[in-house]
Amino acid sequence: MTAIIPAAGLGTRFLPLTRAVPKEMLPIGSKPALQVIVDESLEAGCDDVLVIISHAKELVRKYFSEDPQYAKRIRWVYQEEQHGLGHAVLQCASAIEQSEQSNNRTFLILLGDAVISGCAASKEMVALSRANGGASVIGCEHVPPEKVSRYGILKVEGGRIADLVEKPSIEEAPSDLAIAGRYLLDAKIFDFLKTQTPGKGGEIQLTDAIRRMVKEAGVTLLPYAYPGKRHDIGNPQGYYETLKAFVEG
Repeated sequence: MTAIIPAAGLGTRFLPLTRAVPKEMLPIGSKPALQVIVDESLEAGCDDVLVIISHAKELVRKYFSEDPQYAKRIRWVYQEEQHGLGHAVLQCASAIEQSEQSNNRTFLILLGDAVISGCAASKEMVALSRANGGASVIGCEHVPPEKVSRYGILKVEGGRIADLVEKPSIEEAPSDLAIAGRYLLDAKIFDFLKTQTPGKGGEIQLTDAIRRMVKEAGVTLLPYAYPGKRHDIGNPQGYYETLKAFVEG
């Protein structure tokens, strides 16, 4: 199985630090955050990892390329212009389509600024997908009402995802279940991304493409069981909370 890790973001919420060190390389204990995420994908059974970076982040490539364990498993994809998560994932379309075998069309997406504590999120998603005939799976968690406008929010019917809304207001939110940094998707998502029009913020939103795919194929969900929790390392407060979860236990 292949994993995609988008890590080309500008890290503006961490300036001026990220002018010198990409946010994905900030340490969590003795490892950079991105290494924690790569290890999660390997533990889930992935033997091919596509990391999306920009040419301004060659430090990331250098770090992993000097370790034989990672160098043989990681491929590098460049995204020079930032047009949203959907646009980032689309940069991997040809690599996925060339590498995936006909009997294994699903691939993982692990956001490069989100780490999960308290559960083996990706491994559990792979197991759930296989138990449901190779279904697409989205990892999610409950969030307080004041935070629903930060995330893609799920509408769930009969244990399946019926709809998704990208960063809705409290009034528009169909639930308090937020997409939590992990996706396991069928490669057909690329057909939708290639024709996806810009959404929130004028960007190509992965949520919008999945919303269209849901209407044609079932997508299930995996709420992270307690104490499983997503941590956003893209801002100082989120990074601090991550350190508490991983370092202090």
